[in-house]
Amino acid sequence: MFGRGRFSARLTTVSDLPDFRIPHAEKIEWMIETKGYAIEPVAARADTDPPMPGYCYTIGLPELAGFPEIVVFGLTPVAASGMIAMVIDLLVGGTEIPVGVEITGLYDSGLRAAFAEVDLGQWSALFATGTSWRRGDQFDLVQLIWPDRNGFLPYESGFDTRLRYAQPVIGTF
Repeated sequence: MFGRGRFSARLTTVSDLPDFRIPHAEKIEWMIETKGYAIEPVAARADTDPPMPGYCYTIGLPELAGFPEIVVFGLTPVAASGMIAMVIDLLVGGTEIPVGVEITGLYDSGLRAAFAEVDLGQWSALFATGTSWRRGDQFDLVQLIWPDRNGFLPYESGFDTRLRYAQPVIGTF
């Protein structure tokens, strides 16, 4: 019979767990103190036209690596965080990554990527936590543009049309 004998387990309810909620600003500070930067995930919004995909962006990267903050659209927070961490490892290791041009070598199989400058005068509403953390001071931001499975970037005619809304290009070259 379940729950009796040597393999019985005590069921834990949510009320049994400690409360680890901390204010959001403190969480950002903790991430920066721990890793040198924070990742801010932003949920997708279906109430806009067109819908806005989820995205993640860094906070504190210029201070850590002398590179603009990075935003990645259309990937899960885990995938975007992994991609951003890979870029940060390269930057901290001394690799110079150009902005405003297509690059290879970031991904396997020679797939291209690009870091495109984002005009925060137009797009600042998407980065409220980063702006708040900087107390309203200006900062630079680039969009990491990733390819589809066939190697096309979102501004190219061969890009997978199913991904067009997942990765809006807000950065410019």
